[in-house]
Formats: sequence, C-alpha cells, structure tokens
Amino acid sequence: MKFFVDTADIADIKELAATGLLDGVTTNPTLIAKSGRDVFEVLEEICAVVSGPVSAEVTATDAENMIEEGKRLSRIAKNIAIKVPLTLDGLKACRHFSDKGVMVNVTLCFSAAQAILAAKAGARFISPFVGRLDDIGQDGLGLIREICEIYRQYDAFKTEVLVASVRHPIHIVESARLGAHVATIPPKVIKQLFHHPLTDKGLEMFLRDWEKTGQKIA
Repeated sequence: MKFFVDTADIADIKELAATGLLDGVTTNPTLIAKSGRDVFEVLEEICAVVSGPVSAEVTATDAENMIEEGKRLSRIAKNIAIKVPLTLDGLKACRHFSDKGVMVNVTLCFSAAQAILAAKAGARFISPFVGRLDDIGQDGLGLIREICEIYRQYDAFKTEVLVASVRHPIHIVESARLGAHVATIPPKVIKQLFHHPLTDKGLEMFLRDWEKTGQKIA
C-alpha cells in the first residue's frame, strides 16, 4: 500500500518524507486555507519535496472552468494530480485530463456506483471517504471492499483506490487487507502507526541493560 499524507503543512511533509515512507501528498481547499499561504506557492514547494503524486483540487463547479483551473495547476509540476469532485462536470473534466495523460484524483466518492463512473472516466485515483461514512452510521470500510472487488473484475480499470477521510490506524490496516492501493493519511495518524506499548517497553529495557555494561558503540 502506498502512503500519501493529507496536509498542506510543509514542515509535516518534510518530516515524513525523510522517513522514506511517503509516496505522495493530497491537499484540498480546506487544508490550503489552514496553511494561510498562496496555493501555488504551497503546491510548488510540496512538489519540490515529494516526487510522487501531489493532488491539487479545483474549486470551480462547471467542467469548463474546472479544466481551466486544472490546466493552471498542472503547470506547477509534472507530478501534480488534478483533483475533481465526483459530479457530472467533474467526470467531464476527468476525461479531458486523462485523455491528455494528466493524473486525475476523483474525490468525494461515497458509493460503489460513483467509483465505477470514475474508473470509466479514466481517473488515476478514486477517493472514497471512509471516515465521513462512518460518521453517519454507514460502513466506510464496506465501501472500500465493494470498490476493490469491482475493480478486480475488469483489467481495463486502471484506477487506484485511494482511501480518504482516514480517522485512525484501523482504517489503514483494514483497507490494506482489502487490497486498497493507497491511503491518504493525516500526519498524526501516520505517527500513531509507529507506536506500540511493547515496543516502548522493550526499547527501555534494552537501553537500561546496555547502560549497565558501561560500553559505547560510537
């Protein structure tokens, strides 16, 4: 499974990129707004740090203006993925860019039917929002299961399942078990993956025993 980080905070991106675990970045208008910076400046800086896909979302709601915004965003760097909503106009824009070899991330997916449409429109990524479905009492991971099962039936579907709205490590582990290609994860949740009480306890014991030897390695 590929790990994308869901943030526009360049400090978090640099820290996680240094681990070698980061495969890409997703942003959205909300995350850009939180950064308090110019959208083009932020995206250019992110693309200089991360070589994998960097999702940049359009804000227009009609296909014509989505395409114009997408063209401008795609000029930032070769690894920009244009992010469009799962609407009729969004899928028109998706087909426009996919036909030109530009990566497209179709976002705000909440049903398997929508995921089929995105794949047929040539999306590189489909972003089902598991956490938001869980929030209203629906089965977010069940949607991941459905989409992965459907996509496996058709060799012509090249769309990758990008699990979004991740709330906790269980979303990541279970999505990986189901065969999702990518998870886009908030920085704090990525850091939660590192922690286990037995790891901390074991390290504390090893260091305590090593100190008793009075030795140094370097």
